[in-house]
Amino acid sequence: MFPSDFTYEFFTLLVILDPIATVPIFLAVTHGMRWTESVKVAITALLVAFGILTAFIFLGLEFLNVLNIPTESFQIAGSFILFMLGLNMVTGKIHHEVAQIPENASILERSVYPLAMPSIAGAGAILTVVMLSDNHARVWSEQLQTTMVLALCLSVHLLSFLAAGFIIRYVGKVGIQIITRVFGLMICSIAVSGMVIAIKLSFGLT
Repeated sequence: MFPSDFTYEFFTLLVILDPIATVPIFLAVTHGMRWTESVKVAITALLVAFGILTAFIFLGLEFLNVLNIPTESFQIAGSFILFMLGLNMVTGKIHHEVAQIPENASILERSVYPLAMPSIAGAGAILTVVMLSDNHARVWSEQLQTTMVLALCLSVHLLSFLAAGFIIRYVGKVGIQIITRVFGLMICSIAVSGMVIAIKLSFGLT
């Protein structure tokens, strides 16, 4: 269980959520859209991610226990999905996936995958909020504190998304593709690290 401290929780969640790493995905999803529509996508994606993570704050550990899923297994599965997302970014397939989104797709459809999940509310973020708000050891007030911290961290996400328009204006389409591939490699590395840690925990390795 993690210590219950507002500052500790804020920086832990902020590092795990990594607002900068999701910017290339946001730019890919909102490419060609008006700024006002892009803002709607950003807000919707963050609200969806907030809903998912809040549910895991209050019910996550119980949910995993009911299904008899060890947190290590959940982390391995989630890390694998995150790795595939990063791989698609590195190979440029993420742009092809986004290009296949119908032009008449709703704001919600554009927001959910791959932006809200697994980019924002990924396995790492889910496991982090579950551990920060341990249902067996934390009272409701402490879980509410974690929820407030989460909202604050997602506000930082929103600021990074709002600044994305200025980024694309200066780096251009080619620059965005380069940034996407670089961050894709970083996401793959984070995913592999998560897998290694989960495997070690599963087999009691040090």
